[in-house]
Amino acid sequence: MHKKKFIPVNIPIITNEDALEVYKTVKSGWVSSSGIKINEFENKLAKFTNRKFCCCVSNGTAALEIAVKSLEIGKDDEVITPAFTIISNANAIIKNFAKVVLVDSDPTTWNINIDDIKKKITSRTKAIMVPHIYGFPADMEKIISICKKKKIYLIEDAAEMIGQKYNNIPCGSFGDISTFSFYANKHITTGEGGAIFTNNRKLEKKIRELRNLSFGKKNRFNHTDLSWNYRFTNIQAALGLSQLKRIKNIIKRKKEIGNIYYNNFKDNKNILIQPNKLKYASNIYWVFGIVLRNKFHNKKLEIQKKLLNKNIETRPFFWPMHKQSIFKKMSLFENESYPVAENLSKNGFYLPSGVGLKNNQINYIIKTVNNILS
Repeated sequence: MHKKKFIPVNIPIITNEDALEVYKTVKSGWVSSSGIKINEFENKLAKFTNRKFCCCVSNGTAALEIAVKSLEIGKDDEVITPAFTIISNANAIIKNFAKVVLVDSDPTTWNINIDDIKKKITSRTKAIMVPHIYGFPADMEKIISICKKKKIYLIEDAAEMIGQKYNNIPCGSFGDISTFSFYANKHITTGEGGAIFTNNRKLEKKIRELRNLSFGKKNRFNHTDLSWNYRFTNIQAALGLSQLKRIKNIIKRKKEIGNIYYNNFKDNKNILIQPNKLKYASNIYWVFGIVLRNKFHNKKLEIQKKLLNKNIETRPFFWPMHKQSIFKKMSLFENESYPVAENLSKNGFYLPSGVGLKNNQINYIIKTVNNILS
């Protein structure tokens, strides 16, 4: 019997044109953090997000760490962020000696719960760090209103939202500082890599210093701040520039894949999925996630194993910050509970949704999932 081909959650699409641009850059000898392609990529990204300034860095986590430090957030300051997100958000705050203040998630969009934000603001709150989760942007209009009223910074983590729009305005354009990631599973990739956006010239200058060890002006090796080597390479920029040319087609295909899944899963009562549209955005489907419920509640590992036996790879959702082993050792979030985040993490996983996924593979996944979860 013919065995079904294994379907991974994502395979980055690297075209011949992408490879040729990288090859030409390597042959030019401009392979590290000097080279015209970095400036070109930064300028095109700034234009793409309607921002004045863009600074590329080594990865999305580095972008968040620089964002926090450049805003002079530190000891005795508090930064609000959701419990349900990648650990990079909390790490960036902790590495800058500030306090992470967690809030729960919205049960419909899985984004940060805005009502909970209001309850957690204190006189020490310096910023809100808002990661957009999986397919929908957070409700930025409401969050910006809170930040302006309370005079606190907004750090927008748009790592999963390259090409997404909120009320027809690009994600990555809302924060005092906003960030992207170009990891291999993102809409465009440079292997690793990230970007930081702002409209503030003073912040841009500080960001560029912090990504490059804060070298001195008169004496280069007399450094002016504690910072990092978080530089971006000309090779990465060459790949990013080539990929950015296809961003509209990539987003179009992502939405096509997500809509096929949505239309075939929306009536399955045993799973919860994000909505297809809200008044301020349509789902971009960076990944397509499902959350088990009813008789399949608390059976995630069993279901994932059954799908793997059918050659369908899945990936678990983020594990909530207050449940992280390292943060338990540090006694950071003792006796804290975030029920929506806990349910998403315990019962959620996402299905294959890479741009290279074929429709016959999608149909096979849908049929298999619905058979198992009927």
